[in-house]
Amino acid sequence: MNTLHQQVGKKRRKLKKRYFLLLIFLLVLSGTVLFVGTSYSFREVPSTPDQPVTKPAPTETPPSTDQPEPITPPEESSPEPEIFPTIESDETETPTEEETEISSEGPTETPAEENTEPPVEEEKPEKVVYLTFDDGPSKWTEQFLDVLAAHDAKATFFMQGSNLKKEHLQESVKRATQEGHYIGGHSMTHNYQALYTNQQFVPEMIETLDLIHKITGTTPSLVRPPYGSAPGLNGGQIRKQLADAHIKIWDWTIDSHDWELPGNPSQIVQNIKRDTTSDKEIVLMHEKSQTLEALPEVLNFFKDQGYVFGVYNDASHFVMNFQNDAAL
Repeated sequence: MNTLHQQVGKKRRKLKKRYFLLLIFLLVLSGTVLFVGTSYSFREVPSTPDQPVTKPAPTETPPSTDQPEPITPPEESSPEPEIFPTIESDETETPTEEETEISSEGPTETPAEENTEPPVEEEKPEKVVYLTFDDGPSKWTEQFLDVLAAHDAKATFFMQGSNLKKEHLQESVKRATQEGHYIGGHSMTHNYQALYTNQQFVPEMIETLDLIHKITGTTPSLVRPPYGSAPGLNGGQIRKQLADAHIKIWDWTIDSHDWELPGNPSQIVQNIKRDTTSDKEIVLMHEKSQTLEALPEVLNFFKDQGYVFGVYNDASHFVMNFQNDAAL
């Protein structure tokens, strides 16, 4: 009997010991879960209005039984993997201070906005004079070129075919082209009846322009009608032939009358001064000795009046003929 009581007491002690150990284990487990939950609740997780902070799910305590089952370690039930992806996505979408400064400064500091001033347009000369010389080349052509070069002035020469054929004068024609002057045509014969009555104006001008091309290599299209386009070109037939041949004509705004003033260069200068009234002038002169003598004073006069010396350019032709024919 005593032995039976001893065995029963021994079993009770073992059972109490097991319950005691189980109780201790449960207390330790509860403390661990409480510690982990508190730790995650105090973690600083940035939140945004679009995405709320994810809170760890509460851990349930397994019910007490007489025979405890194996318990999963707390590490495996940690909600940590569910929280970190949310934290990383928030951090990658948050701009840094440097990015904020660049984005705010970028649109306001661009080279295009700094250079807001309009481009400066090149100012065109307000007053231009075109000096023109007829009937060359001549024995004075070289000296005309010397005077023009000394005054840094350019001119337009209308040369006659009969003189262009003279080989000893052709070097002067080449020099004029090389120094930036324009060489146009002035007919082959300078004969009024042949040009206008017999209507040889266009054929003679084409022949003259071909001679200029052979000597200088240029392809001019401007001519000056001998004695002017009026009355010689009053009829429309010759003007139509000129337009069909793409030939332009120039008359003048100032007639120096130099051809009728031998030995009187001062009167040539006075004639030019008297008739200078516009901001764009075309002066008619000839390759004469009296004109050569008057030329330096003529050049100085136009400089003092604020003119620049223009030279004809086929690409920028403007109408200047007594017929007021826009096609020419």
